[in-house]
Amino acid sequence: MPYRRFEGSELILRDELAIDRTRLANERTFLSYLRTALTLAVVAGTLMHLYHDQPLMVALAILFFAAAAVCFIMGVCKTIGMTRQIRYVRKEAKPSGS
Repeated sequence: MPYRRFEGSELILRDELAIDRTRLANERTFLSYLRTALTLAVVAGTLMHLYHDQPLMVALAILFFAAAAVCFIMGVCKTIGMTRQIRYVRKEAKPSGS
């Protein structure tokens, strides 16, 4: 049981559970970014496969690939930033003597 370590001067269970919910929400958000990036990449690949002889569609496919890359990078950056903030809150909430 991960919550047995609580003592009187540490985070209370409610606070620890709130931090865990925030961490899980952060993971869900990253998975949403990943799902969106993969969808954009699949659309781009489909356009390239079906319309490889039409320059306008190839340009649109390249645009979708670029959007997929940007979406993935944004998701990674936001997830890393939020993970750092969650770790900081958990570390700072502990008493300095432990």
